[in-house]
Amino acid sequence: MKRFYKTATAQAEADGTISVRLDGRAMKTPAKADMRLPSMALAEAIAAEWEAQQGEVKPAEMPLTRLAATAIDRVGADRSFATDEIVRYGDTDLLSYRAGDQEDLNAKQVAAWQPLLDWFRDRFDVQLAVTTGIMAVPQPEELKPRLHKICAAYDVFHLTALHAATSNTGSVVLGLALLEGRVDAVTASETSLLDELHQTSLWGEDAEAAHRRANLAADLQATARFLALLKVAA
Repeated sequence: MKRFYKTATAQAEADGTISVRLDGRAMKTPAKADMRLPSMALAEAIAAEWEAQQGEVKPAEMPLTRLAATAIDRVGADRSFATDEIVRYGDTDLLSYRAGDQEDLNAKQVAAWQPLLDWFRDRFDVQLAVTTGIMAVPQPEELKPRLHKICAAYDVFHLTALHAATSNTGSVVLGLALLEGRVDAVTASETSLLDELHQTSLWGEDAEAAHRRANLAADLQATARFLALLKVAA
């Protein structure tokens, strides 16, 4: 759609939230809810995304807006949407599956993944099982209730970020590590793509795969920025 507004601004509201306004009118989410945010920094960044649009408004260029709208419209309406998917990733977490027939790749996985699994165990008091190959490995019975409890402790904005990071990496361990500052977006991206990057080093680059990796890295960078802006006091 064409740009239909002159200015996009952030404004503090009487209820303590921050709104994004287009020409002074409260911005609406796709579900027609007010775009109310918990920090001025995030609201200003979203307003900046809208200010940057020239001629045509391109949602693909506004990842912070998309994350905020998802938090308000989807997760805010039904937290189980995000929680259930996050919990399911725990059963098949990427970091639980090591290469059984490639010693060099297995060594890279151990070096990059085991410290994160150890951190997860120490931080959340549950040890993920690890196997070689692709056959499913049963996880501890306490994992699912523990993940439900973890998700319940987050507000809708942080839960949305956790869901995005977990979905992008295929790992709830990596999602939580990004959320809690254990890894940055670049490390999360490279860690989740370790297998693919290893194969690329052996057989060369594929343009389509490189494009997909770049998109994943950009999504994780946006999620990390979203989290950082949430931490800035209103």
